This record gives sequence, C-alpha cells and structure tokens, in this order.
Amino acid sequence: MRGFLLRCVLLWAMLQRSKTQSAVPATALNCCEGDVLLLLDSSGSVANREFSRLLHFATILLRPFSLGRGHVRVGLLQVGTNPNLEFGLDVHNNQESLQKALQSVSQLQGDTNTKAALRVAQGLLTETDENMPKVLLWLTDGVEPGDVGGAMAELKAQGVSVLAVSTVHGNYQVLQRAVTPPLESHLYSVDIDDIDIITEDLREAIIKIIRAERLRVVDLTSHSAVLQWRPVLKVDSGYYEISYNSLGKAGPETKRTLSGNSSWVELTNLQPDTTYTAALHPESNQRLFNTLSVNFTTLPDVLGPTEVSVSDSGFRQIRVSWGPLQPAGVQRYTVEYGAFPSGEVLTVTLPSQQNSTLLTGLQPGTQYLVTVSALHRNGKERAMSVRACTQEALPALSDLHLIPVEHQEVQVAWQANQEGLKGYWLSWERQKPHTYTSKPSISSLYLPASSRSTRLKHLAPNSRVCVSPVYSSGRGEGLCCTAESHTDWLS
Repeated sequence: MRGFLLRCVLLWAMLQRSKTQSAVPATALNCCEGDVLLLLDSSGSVANREFSRLLHFATILLRPFSLGRGHVRVGLLQVGTNPNLEFGLDVHNNQESLQKALQSVSQLQGDTNTKAALRVAQGLLTETDENMPKVLLWLTDGVEPGDVGGAMAELKAQGVSVLAVSTVHGNYQVLQRAVTPPLESHLYSVDIDDIDIITEDLREAIIKIIRAERLRVVDLTSHSAVLQWRPVLKVDSGYYEISYNSLGKAGPETKRTLSGNSSWVELTNLQPDTTYTAALHPESNQRLFNTLSVNFTTLPDVLGPTEVSVSDSGFRQIRVSWGPLQPAGVQRYTVEYGAFPSGEVLTVTLPSQQNSTLLTGLQPGTQYLVTVSALHRNGKERAMSVRACTQEALPALSDLHLIPVEHQEVQVAWQANQEGLKGYWLSWERQKPHTYTSKPSISSLYLPASSRSTRLKHLAPNSRVCVSPVYSSGRGEGLCCTAESHTDWLS
C-alpha cells in the first residue's frame, strides 16, 4: 500500500512538472534580440518573503527566452543604500546559468536609493548597441523610491523602454510617470501573493518590444546579397514569400517561396552598384504577421584581373594564371610577354572563359615580364603584370666511360663543363658479395668537383651506372652506361 501511494505521489509530481513545462510558451524561444535589465528593490522596506517571491517571479518570467548575444541579454541590478550589480548583461548565455544565479541572490537591506541605481543602469544600457531594443524592468514595493523622475526621463529619451511591477502599497503616481506608455501593458500593481497572474501579460509586453522582426543584410557583393531574419514560422505552419526588385529602374519584380523553417535567403544575379528593395512576408493560417522590408545597394563591380600567378616554370615554359574569372563582363583576355628588360614582346589572345595559359618557346634562365589584360564589355580595360623566370639549363656531361678492372669492378671516367660545378652524383646497381641470386640494390655516391674518375666495386651483372653534374642551382643532365657482363663475375 505504501509503495502504491509513493508511485501515485511521483506520478502526480511528474504531471505537475509536465503541466508547468507545457505552460512555457515556445513562441518566446529564438524570438527576440535585445537587452533586459532587472532593477530589483532589495532595500529593507521589502520583506524577505516578498523579496523571494519577486525573484521567483523573475525566473518564471525569463525562462522561455533564448539568451546571449544575438538573442536576449539579461542583467540584474539591486537597489539598496548603494546599488549592487549582481550580474551584467554579458554574463549568462543559457537558462541553466541564469536560473542558478537568480536563485542565489541575497537581499541587500538598507535604504531605497533608487536614484543611485538608475545612474548605474543608465551606464549599462547606453554602452550597448544603440540600435538594439532595451528594457528596464523595475520590480519594487514602491515605498519611497525617491526622486527618480529625471533619471527615468533620461533613460526613455535614450530609447530605453521602462516597465514596472509594484506590490499594492506602492506609490502609483511615481510609477505612472516613470514607465513608458502604454500604461495598461507596462505598469502592474498586484498583491505579492497573486503576482503569477501577470506573468504572461508582462512577458508578452517585453516580447513586443524586443521581438526581432527586422530583415537585415548579412553579406553583400556586387552580384548577390544574403538576407537574414528571425524565424516566426515552423515548417508545418506556413511559408515565407520574398520579393525584390531594383529601385529607380524599370524591371519585373522577382518572387520566391521559402519553407516555414527558413531564416535566410541568398539573392543572386543582381546588378552591381544598384539599389534594391526586398520584402519578406510570412504566410500562415494561424495568425497574421507583419511584412518585413529592407533596402540595400550592391557593391560596385570589381574589374579583373585582380590576381596573376605563375606556376609550372621550366627551362622553356611558364604557366600564367589569373582571376577572378568574369565571363559575363569580359570580352577577351590578352597576355603579353617578353624577356625583361628589352626582349621581343609576344601576344596571346584568349576567350573570356579561360583563366590560364602555357607560354612556351622561352629562353632558359631568363626573366620575363608577363602582362594580362582584360577588355570588359563596358569598354574599360584592366591590366596586371608579374615577373617570372625560366629555369636555368644546366650543362650536361660531355663524356662517360666504363672500363672493366677486376672481378665485379669498373673504373668510371667522365668529362664535364667546369663552370659553376659543385660536384658529381653517381648511382649504380650493386650486388652483395656471395648473394648473386638476390635482387641488386641501388647505391649512390657524391664526389667533389675535382673528381674525374672513380672505381666501383661489387657491381651487379649488366649494372646501369649514371653520373650527373651538380650545380648550385640543381642537378644537371647526366649520362648513363651499362657495365658489360663477364663470365668470371658469375664464377
């Protein structure tokens, strides 16, 4: 019986929790962007129980909102003899952190110095983005708040919306002058035991102030624009219709339909340096939404090329590339190149779809000046130049001889151009002693420039011997010979 009663109690608790969670309106999630600063009366005139109820009311009121930059930022400033900033607007980025902080707030007691706290609030709310909606929510018993008229007037003049909640014994006339119209949704006077009945109305009043319904441009180029908005629909509750056209120019309006879970759209094929107007209308059979609009001007067209690069450099060739590719705005490209500073200038003409070409028939070890020009369809021409060097053709060996000496040994002799020579690189197939049936290995050897010959031992039958000259700029073209086989090698 006891176990049955325990299960009933647990079931009732779960149902109550489920009921409470379902009461939190999902429409407040991801709906808003702005700053909400709580001005909490923490003076001695507020009873401990009343203070706890105000804090609990604040936790329920703010629970549905998405927090952090780009969403809702929440701060808490306590009123006492001296103001105390419990936490600033950038401290809490999630509900778990905010709820824990609100539950751990301690009452200050002392005098009700609201005027001093408002000076702190003014600094907090005016140092943020001036285009961001801001709300000051004053939670107070209303007892002797002091001369707050001037400070409240300054806040409202700076675009801050002031809302107030007071217990029944508050000074209603002072509160009336302090809050921002309309009074019926921005000023609440309620018994502390019944404060929960105003939660939904007050939350809706805050949402109306900070609801992010604006359409904004987040990325802009000469031919495209990305528009973003705060989603107000779901995938199964409606759709968005976006329409746009250029201002001051005759032309049809372009329309597109987007799914209900969309939050951005990219407009393409726009004209450069042109002002457009765009309108977004959420369509739903559940409620009416405002049409959002924005004007923007595309960037001027950047005439290319803006970048020229060189690759695949060889002894007699260079590959030249350029960008960005602009086939719609370019008629043709012209590539001019010549040995620098006074060589013959050659010209290559290429179509607008091509962004690279291979220049051949060049002189080794020579610097060239390469100029890429684009003739645009508007008659303008843009050119960009770059210097490039072909690789130096290194002298090759003029002679190589292999002279058999003894069993598996040869004398290697060669001739080479001495200009710039650093040494020689030799390679050959080497047979390990007494392992004639195994696969030979490749051996190599570096010799100084003064060398003209060397003796190689343990050569594999029909070994390929190669000698290459080494210069400061790289390895030159070498020569290879095959060592003749001798029957005594295999004995």
